[in-house]
Amino acid sequence: MADFIQINLFATLVSKLPVDADRFPIGGETTVADVLEDLDIPDHQAKLIFVNGRKTAKDARLQDGDRLGVFPPVGGG
Repeated sequence: MADFIQINLFATLVSKLPVDADRFPIGGETTVADVLEDLDIPDHQAKLIFVNGRKTAKDARLQDGDRLGVFPPVGGG
């Protein structure tokens, strides 16, 4: 049985959102970094990462039903 996560990308990353973002399939050992690679999001473009509303690292393992949110670096003044 496959596991699925929900992906939310923000600001300049929205264009990388997959069509199956509400039910994105993952394997048993999938990390945040694996998903970012699958979505072709360079490491430097993923500044803030949240899983289930909690800030997390790119090496965090994902589980069935997790909600992944990724924000790019924010500039401004």
